[in-house]
Amino acid sequence: MKTISVKNDIVPIAEFKTGIAKWFKSIQNTGHPLIITQNGKPTGVLLSPDDYDELVYKKSFLDSVARGIADADSGKTYRTHELKDALTSRRAKE
Repeated sequence: MKTISVKNDIVPIAEFKTGIAKWFKSIQNTGHPLIITQNGKPTGVLLSPDDYDELVYKKSFLDSVARGIADADSGKTYRTHELKDALTSRRAKE
């Protein structure tokens, strides 16, 4: 995802409503997300589908890493032979 251009990528909601098609084309062409404001404050972000998918994937990956670190910190780990035995047992059931 590209960085936000303050000059071009922040738009009041009234302006967004009057030119929705233009803003969607802009997102497709530039790859920049669009910040939509209401009363001068950010209220929404419009992303391309690819950027959204990338963010969801990265969030899922980082959550998985955090769970792994938390498990390691709390001692929920396997020794190599324990893991091999558990996997062998699981595969035998399939």
